[in-house]
Amino acid sequence: MRIVIIEDNQTLANAIAYRLRDKGHAADVLHDGDEAHAFLKSEGADLIVLDINLPGRSGLDIVRALRQRQDSTPVLLLTSLNETQDRVAGLDAGADDYLAKPFDMAELEARIRALSRRRQLEFGETQTVGAIQFNRSSRQVTVDGRILDIPRRELAVLECLIERRGRLVPKSQLIDHVYGVGANVEDSAIEPHVSRLRRRVSDYQIGIKTARGLGYMLTTDE
Repeated sequence: MRIVIIEDNQTLANAIAYRLRDKGHAADVLHDGDEAHAFLKSEGADLIVLDINLPGRSGLDIVRALRQRQDSTPVLLLTSLNETQDRVAGLDAGADDYLAKPFDMAELEARIRALSRRRQLEFGETQTVGAIQFNRSSRQVTVDGRILDIPRRELAVLECLIERRGRLVPKSQLIDHVYGVGANVEDSAIEPHVSRLRRRVSDYQIGIKTARGLGYMLTTDE
């Protein structure tokens, strides 16, 4: 998943991002409410981890703006332990869940998994592409019930290509999905991941076409 972390405590935000990236997610980090609002309007996300107290636009204002434009992206609100009123206001504004600081990273991951499962009930948790089944919640790829062992960055590439199946995906979008927006990564960094993934899925009625200088497209033999 592509998860946006909006938290003005840079140490905490970076710790969350590190933990999520280690689990194979793409994580974008923002520290300012106004910048976050603009980012979400243009880039979007699969899930948002959002602090209430931010410089510029508040977390509550960001949630309200999301819902006003009919954006149903799940929002996990971060609040201080004694801010009961803020939690209620956040849920009323449209947040899906909250987590009180300080918190354990294992609980954060569990809340994210729960929100992800809830999201998949709306959009379909498992997608069949060629001969494989991709479960977005567990982030597992199976063939006839057998789990394929795919490294996390290649899995992130596959996830991005499946989400945009039948469309050309620019290298920049793949890099954003795999490494996070603003990562100091050359365009060529994505090429070995795509190449290895192509070999892994070639026996399962799936191809990855290259549009030289433009990007990649997932195809099937169906």
